[in-house]
Amino acid sequence: MSRSALIVIDMLNTYSHPDADILIPSVRDALPHIVGLIERARDDAVPVIYVNDNFGEWRSHHGEIIDTTLSGPYSDLVEPVLPDDDSLFVVKARHSIFYETPLSYLLSQLDVDRVVLCGQVTEQCVLYSALDAHIRHLNVTVPEDAVAHIHRDLAQASLQMMERNMAASIRKAASVEF
Repeated sequence: MSRSALIVIDMLNTYSHPDADILIPSVRDALPHIVGLIERARDDAVPVIYVNDNFGEWRSHHGEIIDTTLSGPYSDLVEPVLPDDDSLFVVKARHSIFYETPLSYLLSQLDVDRVVLCGQVTEQCVLYSALDAHIRHLNVTVPEDAVAHIHRDLAQASLQMMERNMAASIRKAASVEF
């Protein structure tokens, strides 16, 4: 029997980085779909795992990351997707959610064989994470309306690559079944 996990990528963000002004409108579009996925996953007792950049602050933990993002000017993009007490949290430093993180081990402990990836940025962290999930023999689903992009054309190409080269299921968030 297949077991899924919802992976929320880099949604705890200060938006104080290059390209943030281009990214924010896409985040606003994706946000309701991400929130809906999180709510449905929680209702279905599906593990919700936040994998987030630590912004180079190696002494920080998830509470500090949350506090930092909530104190920024874009807290309205963070509040709706905050982890709850049952959420799991993995800190990453590079694009892929798997690169030098304990995520593979965590997923194996949870008997997860399918990941649903949502968050940001489609043409960067989501793409590289989908590839790394694929090479780990995990099934990948990417709800195209629950991922935010900087460059629409690169995001569309990335979604096509995930579907064609990684056998990812690309669909609307409303049609994702856990």
